[in-house]
Amino acid sequence: MKRENQSSMSEFLLLGLPIQPKQQGVFFALFLGVYLNTVLGNLLIILLIRLDPRLHTPMYFFLSHLALTDVSFSSVTIPKMLINMKTQDQSIPYAGCITQMYFFLFFTDLDNFLLTSMAYDRYVAVCHPLHYSTIMGQGLCTLLVTVSWILSCANALCHTLLLTRLSFCADHSIPHFFCDLGALLKLSCSDTSLNELAIFTAGVAVIVLPFICILISYGCIGTTILKVPSTKGICKALSTCGSHLSVVSLYYGTIIGLYFFPSSNTSRDKSTIASVMYTVVTPLLNPFIYSLRNRNMMGALERLLHRAKVLSQ
Repeated sequence: MKRENQSSMSEFLLLGLPIQPKQQGVFFALFLGVYLNTVLGNLLIILLIRLDPRLHTPMYFFLSHLALTDVSFSSVTIPKMLINMKTQDQSIPYAGCITQMYFFLFFTDLDNFLLTSMAYDRYVAVCHPLHYSTIMGQGLCTLLVTVSWILSCANALCHTLLLTRLSFCADHSIPHFFCDLGALLKLSCSDTSLNELAIFTAGVAVIVLPFICILISYGCIGTTILKVPSTKGICKALSTCGSHLSVVSLYYGTIIGLYFFPSSNTSRDKSTIASVMYTVVTPLLNPFIYSLRNRNMMGALERLLHRAKVLSQ
């Protein structure tokens, strides 16, 4: 096949979602609504946490960063997909594609680390309640978030730099709705063994290890809950972890099903649709999960609406 290096490769083509042309308008409206709800819902979470002193706790500190990450995560892929659907122009510049891939990896990694930090916070709250305020101080919370940002940036930058050294074949069509790292590697005519090694190593460090830490945290939480003699104590412990566990199950369940247990006959269309689950649906559901299942968030929302009503009179 004809080879083109990164300097001569001017653009890629995003083939997008496997939908019929006559359905483009319906799906455009659907994804636009999803994106607006995702942005507004997560921004509302951030607003409530910042304005309500009752929510100035470690759990909501992590949640505010998770909400910001979800807004950014959605903004990396969905606006470009909407533009392509509206204009019928599937092209994306080489620099734009590499940039999109970097930020997609960055916010994916950040999601993993933040979910792990939140699991540790719940572990301390349930298993060591008397020492919770001492252990989960402002210093440790800030450190966990800072380390999460640094590690996410380093991992995404590593993959990006390794990708820029590759040459690409004449076919520059990406069978996806965003610039996925795996899809880009399949278009390369260069040796990608180093890239694949980096993906495997980073996958263990960024996905597997955090997921194991989450499982261990909830294993300890489950053991502690079983030792609680009262039903009221069990319900209280479950209420503190239910929202986070729902998000973890949805997020990691989709990723594990897509990447760790792929079907042998899985088509490109099925993989693309599955990717929609964790790139589009999960950030949308997070505000509903944390709002509807959390009394503190609902209380903060009611107080905010009451305050707005009083000020408007």
